[in-house]
Amino acid sequence: MEPLRYSVAVCQTDLACPADRAGMRRNTDRMLSMVDSAVAGSAPFVPVRLIVFPEFAHAAPVYPTVAELIEKLAVEVPNEHTDRLSQRARALGLHIQSGTMLEVDSRWPGVVFNTTCLIGPEGILYRYRKVNPWIPYEVHTSPADLEGYADELFPVAETPIGRIGCAICYDWLFPEAIRQLAANGAEVLIRVSAYMDPWGATPPMDWWTVVNRCRALENVAYVVGANQGASLEHYPPYSWPGGSQVVDFDGRVLAEASPGPGERIVVATLDLSALRHERATRVGHHMPAHLRTEAYPVYGTHVYPPEGATASGLSYEENVRRIEEAKRRLGGSPPRA
Repeated sequence: MEPLRYSVAVCQTDLACPADRAGMRRNTDRMLSMVDSAVAGSAPFVPVRLIVFPEFAHAAPVYPTVAELIEKLAVEVPNEHTDRLSQRARALGLHIQSGTMLEVDSRWPGVVFNTTCLIGPEGILYRYRKVNPWIPYEVHTSPADLEGYADELFPVAETPIGRIGCAICYDWLFPEAIRQLAANGAEVLIRVSAYMDPWGATPPMDWWTVVNRCRALENVAYVVGANQGASLEHYPPYSWPGGSQVVDFDGRVLAEASPGPGERIVVATLDLSALRHERATRVGHHMPAHLRTEAYPVYGTHVYPPEGATASGLSYEENVRRIEEAKRRLGGSPPRA
């Protein structure tokens, strides 16, 4: 078998947050420039074949209601931004994981998704819609909550550079989400994220690094994590710690950006041949193969969202109400007087 070894470039952005669709074009312009820089910078070494951008690189949910997001920012997929990334991927022979954008789909009127696409030389290979919005603030919809939703929640693409799957930011605080990607065959787990301070890249609250390393080792997979590097000026009310990184299947950090806001391009080499050898020959510490699925009855009980809740009418206040009801079901919160 031919060795499969290549570089991945994590492109950490620090872009002004678009207020409308026209502003998104400026962000895509810069992202395409970063693609060219990543390719040129790695040309004398192991060539880059995968490029990853963070959550909110195209657009963030900056309005408090679904109606405003639909009116001012949401786009269908495919769109001009995915088309431009597709052209660059085709010209350079690359795969690109897009930043996220707010997406509308005519099959689901009145609904907004937080979406990222894996794009190869042949175009869009999958779109991933965030399954776990960061509640209570994010009011876009989880596709898991839509009755009759039939698309794969955790798609994995079979590509010449390996089997690739992606999840977005808060999804990674749910080990079940990343385990499902691995169960679907993913060898390279991509995290497109906007992980804000203080839950960032430095102790004592370095959740970003802890979670990336844990998900890599517990699924015997590479993790490629692109984190938002926006300054407080660009994405208030939070500052953003950056720290984008690449982690190998034993949880070793192969490369990472220095903590703090700002643009960075972080490059590391992935050895898919080594990963496949480990998965095939390892006996100890092969957690996916040792999983006792029947041992965990918690997954037989519905927790969130409350029964009968719908995607329509989502708001910060409604999300808070749903969370309180879920806590009562878990026995962790008494009813309010």
